[in-house]
Amino acid sequence: MAKKHQNLFFLFGIGLLLLMALQLDFSEVWKGLHDAGYYFFAVLLLWAGLYVFNTVSWYFIIKSQETEKKNQRSVSFWWLYKVSISGFALNYATPGGLMGGEPYRIMELTPKIGVERATSSVLLFVMTHIFSHFWFWLLSIPLFVFTQEVSFFFGIILLLAGGFCLLAIWFFLSGYKKGLAFRAMNVLCHIPGIRKRASRYAEEKKEQLAKIDQQIASLHGQDKKTFITVVLSEFLCRVFSALEIYFILLVLLPSVNYLDCILILSFTSLFANLLFFMPLQLGGREGGFLMSVSGLGLTANAGIFVALIVRIRELIWTAIGLLLIKLFKPKSVN
Repeated sequence: MAKKHQNLFFLFGIGLLLLMALQLDFSEVWKGLHDAGYYFFAVLLLWAGLYVFNTVSWYFIIKSQETEKKNQRSVSFWWLYKVSISGFALNYATPGGLMGGEPYRIMELTPKIGVERATSSVLLFVMTHIFSHFWFWLLSIPLFVFTQEVSFFFGIILLLAGGFCLLAIWFFLSGYKKGLAFRAMNVLCHIPGIRKRASRYAEEKKEQLAKIDQQIASLHGQDKKTFITVVLSEFLCRVFSALEIYFILLVLLPSVNYLDCILILSFTSLFANLLFFMPLQLGGREGGFLMSVSGLGLTANAGIFVALIVRIRELIWTAIGLLLIKLFKPKSVN
């Protein structure tokens, strides 16, 4: 990536991070960290491991696209780990999420494997990341039914949520089979204000878009083992990320149930993703925690405490990811 583009991503992310950090009540932050104690460090270390799951998914996608050309560059796993963390940091800090992290990933990866493979690998990773969320939400529904009391009204909500998840899973499976680049461009071609530029770009890059869609479809159609591995890695990342809530609630509730933590994460992540347009999902995540813990019979104070610690963790890992944009610039790998 050109140095000026790298600096733009870095400065833009830092500016948003500082703006969001200033909105915190630092006395509450200090009290929360003091109450969490060493469990907060466990939460920070947990995410160092969770980002490995994300990187494994992306790494397997890139490797599945490799050919046998001798002059083809390879991609280091730990360099990809660094780029993955920085990409997520930009997504956390950027309103709309994908407007920050995904362009950064593509621009960093392009010098190594070319723009077509870089674009298709990032699109596949994003698809799989979102795809695993829908599976996580869908499988949380029977978990909730078997472990909690369900009223008639809430049962209707669960049925609607399950139907929505199944519809989304069908949509993504269709995207895996037929590709997504042309579909995305067709949507852009109908949006007022950018339709002319999008139509012109789609016409000029028709051949490249076709290759990207071919590469997307090949993972699902020709490499089932890699496809299942990637989806499973992302799904397990969702399940293990509930450990964060488990560690935090142990401070308040030594008898906390891990299954309840999975349900809290599922409901909270669903609510927060409905507010994807907000930087760091401000307000959405906190509201999700409050509603989910109260729905499981926990106190509102527990929800506030969990939301605060998670917010601090996100800010710290966002800062780490943004710093990694500038630090440890990789050497080209042959």
